[in-house]
Amino acid sequence: MVMYGGKLALLTSRLVKSRLMSIREMSTAVNADCVKSLLYKEYGDPIEVLQVTTQTVEQPANDQVSVKWLLAPVNPADINTIQGKYPSRPPLPAIPGNEGVGEIVAIGSSVQTLRIGDKVVPNGPNFGTWRTLANYNFKDVMKMPSDVDLVAASMMNVNPCTAYRMLKDFVPLKPGDTVIQNGGNSAVGQLVIQLCKIWNYKSVSVVRDRPNIQELKNQLTSLGADEVLTEAEVRGTQIFKSKKLPTPRLALNCIGGQSAHEVLRHLAQDGIMVTYGGMSREPLTIPIASLIFKNISFKGFWMTAWTQANTESQEREDMFKDLATLFRDKKLQPPPHKLVPFCEYQEAISKALSFDGKTGVKYILDLTKS
Repeated sequence: MVMYGGKLALLTSRLVKSRLMSIREMSTAVNADCVKSLLYKEYGDPIEVLQVTTQTVEQPANDQVSVKWLLAPVNPADINTIQGKYPSRPPLPAIPGNEGVGEIVAIGSSVQTLRIGDKVVPNGPNFGTWRTLANYNFKDVMKMPSDVDLVAASMMNVNPCTAYRMLKDFVPLKPGDTVIQNGGNSAVGQLVIQLCKIWNYKSVSVVRDRPNIQELKNQLTSLGADEVLTEAEVRGTQIFKSKKLPTPRLALNCIGGQSAHEVLRHLAQDGIMVTYGGMSREPLTIPIASLIFKNISFKGFWMTAWTQANTESQEREDMFKDLATLFRDKKLQPPPHKLVPFCEYQEAISKALSFDGKTGVKYILDLTKS
């Protein structure tokens, strides 16, 4: 409708009718000047190779939705991908960002399951969320409940799913069983602690020593950790021999090196160690006795591979429903975080590049401030 001299006149031209048929709804007009993204054309130092670009975004096709991205975390995997060090490499030029939360602002005529205003997250890896708006096939995004916190939703794809799957897929844990992990203060580690508490498992978290170690122990204990030990303390701990806690059946390793070795020593007969990271950049050394006399098994886990194999599975849908409910009910808390305006993205990138595993702060791009 258009205003003429204070009166409304309905446009009935074929052009408008055709447009209404192809695009059922649109909440706002897209201004190409404000559709921005971070782009890299070659691998290298993210500070040097990332550049802000402006694109024109067409109206979505019949089976597409337009997503206005709101928040997008900066993960170590994103940094490694830009550097060319990550196994999963999108074709260049590429827009980084594996996870985030966005709002649907337009939908194509054949889309029935999504509506204007729905909050969505990526339905696969290498999604390119470090941008303000883009079009996607409606199957490539997953709707989030409207009452889930946006920060929690923006982080849903990687760390919560990693913690969830590692606790579900490797050992048939029962209430009262013990899980031991290193990197207990990492984003995944904090989620493991909380999920163990929710599912009535015992958890032991190993962390690196630091000046404020008691403060960190108190923080992790408040999340539900049964024990928090430094790497030095775990070597001589008696909590398992004294029966204070059952011997762990599952160990989660994101550090490698000596830290993984100390955790491994406490695994029960027929236990399983799952490795999902190598922050120390030191190899995982396996004592022969662990294989011969304790029959310990060693597995690896990569969330990207699991997602690619389960994109449309009921199991993945159920996992997201579970996690969304836990975040909504405040039983799960996202890790400490800081929102950084998109126009100041260098700060988030610099912090991610200098990440040492001790700060425990997740940086999130606020894409509404571009």
